[in-house]
Amino acid sequence: MSTLKPLAPDTLDKLRYASTATITMQLLKRGLRHGAIKGARPLDPAHARCVGPAYTLRFIPMREDLAGPPKPGTMLPHRMAVEHAPAGSVLVIDAGGAANCGTLGDILVARLKHRGVAGVVSDGPLRDLAGVVSVGFPVLSVGSVAPASMNEVMPIDVDLPIGCGGVAVFPGDVISTDMDGAVVIPRHLADEVARDSYEQERLEKFVLSEVKRGRSIDGLYPPDDKAMADYRQWQARGEGN
Repeated sequence: MSTLKPLAPDTLDKLRYASTATITMQLLKRGLRHGAIKGARPLDPAHARCVGPAYTLRFIPMREDLAGPPKPGTMLPHRMAVEHAPAGSVLVIDAGGAANCGTLGDILVARLKHRGVAGVVSDGPLRDLAGVVSVGFPVLSVGSVAPASMNEVMPIDVDLPIGCGGVAVFPGDVISTDMDGAVVIPRHLADEVARDSYEQERLEKFVLSEVKRGRSIDGLYPPDDKAMADYRQWQARGEGN
C-alpha cells in the first residue's frame, strides 16, 4: 500500500462518523451504484463497525490433487494474509464461490485482531462462530458453517484485485462497515466521499432530531432555506459533533 496516494489525515475519521447508507448515497451521486458487497453481514452486531484500506485475499475452487491440511512451516496465501495484512487495514476475501466451508476461523481471526487489523469482510461463510464472536472483532460474512476451507476452495493469492460480493475491490480501496453491511470506496474518491458523507451525516442527524421533536418533513427533508438556517444554528451550538 506504500505506493498508493496517501489519504487526507481526517478521511478515515470522517468515514467512521458516517453510516454505510450515507456513503452509498455519496457514491450514487458520483455514478457508482454497486459499491455495497452483497450478503456480507456482521456475525456479531456488537462489533459491526470498521473502516480501513482493503487488503485482499482470493480463493478459487479446490482441485482434489492439491487438497489437504497445511503442513507445519508452510505459509499458504490465507496464512500470509493473516500475517501480512497491515495494521488498520480490512481483510477482504473473495471466497471463490464457497457455500459450505469457512475461509477463516476463530484462531486466524484472533491473530488478525492481535496484529491490529481493523476487520474482515468475506462473500463466503466463516467457521467457529462462537469462537469468532468471543474475539470481539468486526467480521462480516454471509454466515457460518462447520467445514474447513479445504472442503471446497483453496487460497491462491493476496494483495491483488478481487471480486467480493459482486464488487471489484482493489488493494487500498477504503472499506466501511456497519450493521447494514460493507461498502467499497474507490481509493481516489475516498477523501471527497468522506468529506461529503460527514456533512450529509451531520445534516441528517439534525433532521432526525427535528423529526423526533415533531417537525414535519415538509421543507425539512430535503431542507429548504429555513431548515438550512436552523441547521447552521444547530451546528453553532456544537450539536451533532
